[in-house]
Amino acid sequence: MSSYHLDHLQYLETEAIHIMREVAAEFERPAILFSGGKDSICILRLAEKAFRPSDIPMPFLNVETGHEFPELIEFRDRRAKQLGAKLI
Repeated sequence: MSSYHLDHLQYLETEAIHIMREVAAEFERPAILFSGGKDSICILRLAEKAFRPSDIPMPFLNVETGHEFPELIEFRDRRAKQLGAKLI
């Protein structure tokens, strides 16, 4: 991957982390939607980068799609616990 693409991806990640911190600071009760899909998993990773070593200050709002596997539920619960996030 070229340096330009890597720099651009780093910029996008930095911007997403900044927005996440801003939302946590400015809004009364923000939440992170979590379905267990690839997008949700990426958002959790960004939240981890934004708030570590502290706990994530926003709860995970579980979105049931009707396609949940037992492994997904176990993963969701384990990650919420690892990140110190409340699961609602």
